[in-house]
Amino acid sequence: MPHLLYIESSPRKQRSATIEVAKAFIDAWQAQHTIATVDTMDVWNEPLPAFDGATLDAKYAGIQGVERTPDQAAAWARISELAERFLKADIILFGVPMWNFGIPYTLKHLIDVVSQKDLLFTFDERGLNGLLGGRKVVVIAARGAPLDRAEHQIAYMTTWSEMVGIDEQFNIVIEKTLLGPDVDAESRQTATKAAIDLAATL
Repeated sequence: MPHLLYIESSPRKQRSATIEVAKAFIDAWQAQHTIATVDTMDVWNEPLPAFDGATLDAKYAGIQGVERTPDQAAAWARISELAERFLKADIILFGVPMWNFGIPYTLKHLIDVVSQKDLLFTFDERGLNGLLGGRKVVVIAARGAPLDRAEHQIAYMTTWSEMVGIDEQFNIVIEKTLLGPDVDAESRQTATKAAIDLAATL
């Protein structure tokens, strides 16, 4: 049964361009896969553990092969639950508004939490070995205006995807969302069509 994990990282909700286009993608994808399932993770409402204290100690206990304490084991269990949602997905859909040329801090928090050795990747003397091979990533990225400098939004998501073993990434960019309501509406319409067309192929 096809399964999609949707990571929602905009706090704007009804006004969000990424949410609007992502929902169009999901609707079109589900129309193609009538028995498909969708798991939505809203990073603004998902309780994400702080990566300090017992959680950080649990990470290094695992790297060093040391038995975790009960507190560390409990902290790691929560991280494993979040990572499992990525492992279950065939498609991982990210809605990513641009914040200061990069991604929202809540999305970065999620990625920092789940991107752990033996959960989403392993490593040895050859380097990193991702554990999410065979999956696809779709990034719906929104920007207030076209960029005339380096961006760290799609570039960051591409680097993360490659790290966890995903080599099929599809990007849909919604630009000029701050250049007036008419331009915003046109940009959303163009991106929505692109999302629907892409969903039909996945």
